[in-house]
Amino acid sequence: MSRAVCVACRHSIDAAAKLCPYCGANPATGERVDTQALLNEVFNPRTLTTSESVMEYARQRQGVVITLSALAALIILAALHQFVTMRNANAVTDAPAVPLTEITDVANKPDEVTPQQMPDLDFQYAGRPQAMRTYVVESGAVTPPEVIAAQQQAAAAAHPPNTVTNATPVQAKPVQPNQR
Repeated sequence: MSRAVCVACRHSIDAAAKLCPYCGANPATGERVDTQALLNEVFNPRTLTTSESVMEYARQRQGVVITLSALAALIILAALHQFVTMRNANAVTDAPAVPLTEITDVANKPDEVTPQQMPDLDFQYAGRPQAMRTYVVESGAVTPPEVIAAQQQAAAAAHPPNTVTNATPVQAKPVQPNQR
C-alpha cells in the first residue's frame, strides 16, 4: 500500500485518496472541498413534511423527548390531584354526622348464620341418573391385545404350572381329633 502526505495537514494517508480523512482537503493541492455539497449532489436529500421532520427530531433526541413526556405526565397528574382535592374540600360540611341506623333498616336483615340452601342444579343426563354416579362402559369396548398378553404373562408367573408328570397321588390320612 503506497502512502502519501496531505499538503494541508501533513498527515500520512493512502495515495489513492481523493480527500484527506483528517482535514477534508485535496491531498495534492491542499484545497478544501465542501463535502456536504458533494454528498447532496450524489445523494439527493429527501424533502420532509412537517410531521416527518418532527418525528425525525424526536428519533434523534429520544432522551429529551422521554424526559419531556415524563414531566408532562407528572404535571397532568399534579393538576388532576389538585382538582380532586379542591372539589372534595368544598363538599365537607360542619353538620353533625348522621347515624347509619337512620339511613338503613338493620332490623329486617335475614339471619346471617343460617347456611343458604344449595340451589337445584339442572343438568342433562339422558334420563339415567346412574350415569352421573358410576362409570359407564361403552358397548363394543375391547381390551387391547398387548394388555391381554401382559395380564396372561403376569398370571403365569404368579402360578407356575406343575412340572412333575409321573407323580403318584398321595393318600390323605384321616385327621384324628386331639385327645387329652
